[in-house]
Amino acid sequence: LQWREWSGYWAASAYADHHDIEYNAIRSAAALIDVSPLYKYRISGPDATRFVDRVMIRDAAKLREGRVFYTCWCDEDGKVVDDGTVARLDETTYRWTAADPSFRWFSLNAGWLDVEIEDISGADAAVALQGPASRDVLERATGQPWGDLRYFGRRPSRIGDLEIDVSRTGYTGDLGYELWVEASGAVSLWDALMVAGEPHGLRPAGMLALDVVRLEAGLILLEVDY
Repeated sequence: LQWREWSGYWAASAYADHHDIEYNAIRSAAALIDVSPLYKYRISGPDATRFVDRVMIRDAAKLREGRVFYTCWCDEDGKVVDDGTVARLDETTYRWTAADPSFRWFSLNAGWLDVEIEDISGADAAVALQGPASRDVLERATGQPWGDLRYFGRRPSRIGDLEIDVSRTGYTGDLGYELWVEASGAVSLWDALMVAGEPHGLRPAGMLALDVVRLEAGLILLEVDY
């Protein structure tokens, strides 16, 4: 009965007999964490960059294609509304993640800008592949080298017939990647990674282990740390 509610989904608190087993996998081998309940938005259109720059506190002009920003966004009084990542997929398209629903706030701030805001929270899934052996697992699954992908970089790839987007991001403070896929391919992606990770000690990890590693890394959590 190790489950908890996360944004309307049931997320596993632990898979193993104790979350320390999963913690050790993150720190010494590799772990796979389902982060699909994150709220996800696709921002596109001629004014997409102007919109992104208007809402978040960082300079959107510095966010190049193939890169990811961690940022927060504030209300009109400068108080933090939420935080998340913004990935630039191409010249006029971004993927934005959030802990809480942000569609209304984004829409209110779009104003007269020529931009489309699409809630893809249910359409796209994501898994976090984290730990010192995560690169070995990813390379075995994709058949591609990943040593050149810098921290907060991203690029598309494939695992079998699945088209995925890979970002070198995570919530553990360790080497790791987040893999983004259409929800219909999420189970196949999970299974393929578990097969590729077997020689490297890959384990599924739940929210309890994630709580420990993100605290060690000093990564803040909405409605817990602020």
